[in-house]
Amino acid sequence: MEQKPNPFMPYMATIKSVTDLTPDVKLFSTELDDPVAQNDFNYQPGQFAFLSAYGIGEAPFCLTSAAHRKTGIEFAIRAVGTVTNALHELDEGTKVGIRGPFGNSFPMDDYKGKNIIIIGGGIGMAPLHPVINTIVDHRDDYGDLLIINGARSPQDLVFADEFDVWAKASKTKVELTVDRGDDNWKGRVALIPDVVVDLNPPSENAVAIICGPPIMIHFTLIKLKDLGFANDQIVTTLEGKMKCGLGKCGRCNVGEKYICVDGPVFTFEQISQFIEQF
Repeated sequence: MEQKPNPFMPYMATIKSVTDLTPDVKLFSTELDDPVAQNDFNYQPGQFAFLSAYGIGEAPFCLTSAAHRKTGIEFAIRAVGTVTNALHELDEGTKVGIRGPFGNSFPMDDYKGKNIIIIGGGIGMAPLHPVINTIVDHRDDYGDLLIINGARSPQDLVFADEFDVWAKASKTKVELTVDRGDDNWKGRVALIPDVVVDLNPPSENAVAIICGPPIMIHFTLIKLKDLGFANDQIVTTLEGKMKCGLGKCGRCNVGEKYICVDGPVFTFEQISQFIEQF
């Protein structure tokens, strides 16, 4: 969408619903108050926006919803700091500010016809959520879909109410794993990189999309490379201490790149050009 004349001025929005996803993650569904802005707020999987808790501050969050579903502008937010804890205290009907959308996106058109491996750890599933739902809703456009979702415990698996829906889609497989189970858990107890090795997804005509804790990404990347995935077949989103979203403040620069403008979506081939260890 075309940015406002003052891109630092948020749109006024209303929280339409708040859903507990895990003990410390909530899903906020919001709607812009201005019907024109609501109609023009177009975004793609992978983009982010700033969400304001008025009187407290704003913070950047990935857009968790798939715009084509028109279910509202959604954010999956884990309570970890001042702004996120303040947002967790807000109820349905509360006014918030939304600034964006910002950044690039997953090139979903480029993925058409390819086999997709989605690998998410914990809240890292948030930016992957619209990718999955875009593929599920346009299933014939893509090849096989393998979703590997891991978390610390069964209670920390986000979007659990959608697992069965995803698994029932054609050419789709959902594999769940946790670091530690409980008395009711009957699934895998293993680290995500080990699950990737066990499942051994073929690299031919495939794209692997990873998001999660840095340590998980690091070791998953190693395993994918061992399986024959090239750097340009592996995609992730980078987090940065973004403050402006416009590449002006310099808070999120990595080398010559600004996460908020050049990213947050990068292939590891692109990352290797400005981060030596890749």
